[in-house]
Amino acid sequence: MADHANNGNEGGGGDRDIFVYRGGRAPRNVTHVRIDKSVEVIEDRAFNWCRDLVHVETHDGIRKVGRRAFFGCESLRSIDLRSVVEIGEDAFEGCEDLMDVQFGNKLETIGMYAFYGCTSLECLKLPSIITVETAAFKSCDALSSIEFSERLERIELNAFCGCERLRHIAIPLKRDLLPFDHHRQKFTQFDDCDLLTAVDLVGGAHNKTVASLHIESWRTEMIAEIDRINQDLPNIPANEKTESIKQWVDSVIDRMDHYKAEHHRYVKEAVTLLELALWKAKLDEIEENAAERKTKTVNIIDAESVRKEKRVTCGADLVIRNILPFLKLE
Repeated sequence: MADHANNGNEGGGGDRDIFVYRGGRAPRNVTHVRIDKSVEVIEDRAFNWCRDLVHVETHDGIRKVGRRAFFGCESLRSIDLRSVVEIGEDAFEGCEDLMDVQFGNKLETIGMYAFYGCTSLECLKLPSIITVETAAFKSCDALSSIEFSERLERIELNAFCGCERLRHIAIPLKRDLLPFDHHRQKFTQFDDCDLLTAVDLVGGAHNKTVASLHIESWRTEMIAEIDRINQDLPNIPANEKTESIKQWVDSVIDRMDHYKAEHHRYVKEAVTLLELALWKAKLDEIEENAAERKTKTVNIIDAESVRKEKRVTCGADLVIRNILPFLKLE
């Protein structure tokens, strides 16, 4: 399932054996690996406990890294996973020297304990991630910053627990992002992250909504509410930070929904007034024309039928059908 290839003078050194991985499990003593172009899945336990593995050459056809695929590869420092869609359970657990992991815009799921104990990993950019499973990055001591995807739907329990140097995260504004730990009766995603003091929102939807609010006091209040978390977090105990983030997310969403509803109500009132003004203008025009003609016969106007007729002829139907949807907030 695998073979060795002489690498000549690559990298400026002498001859060096590169293990070409085509599937199955690799020998424990490999140091340099090239994943063959035919491989789409790095299988479960493929490089399990390859302690001397320092370099892995991947390619853009790899879709999945299997369970415990690189478990215990203590010497591995970097890996390119830009084509990977799924990273399995325990895939890189215990890779203590792993500092640089390149995630691409295809990655959707990071499995349980996938990077547990990767104590050299410093920053994460996850541009397409949907789910981060339980304890996926637990005890990543050097991790300081995380930028999630706007597509992110779930950060599971203890996902970043014990990331002692974590200072900043950027998350999407979604209500069910942080599930509750019913066993421990608390939110645990960022437990023991003592230094976590900054939270930003990814994606521009909230900014667009706030900018669309037509009352300045609403915009000011929304901006203050969005910024509030960064005023509060420095004073919140480490084991309560996740709950505070969860409450803040819910509060921002609730307030935004409230102002959207108020905005819509005001718009409906304004459109109704415009409709009535158009009707009145048309009726006034009829009365003026009638007076000018000095008709001798007094015609009894059926107000209801005229109202229905003029709703069409005055353009009110056009207003209601087109203007109101245009003014709705996203």
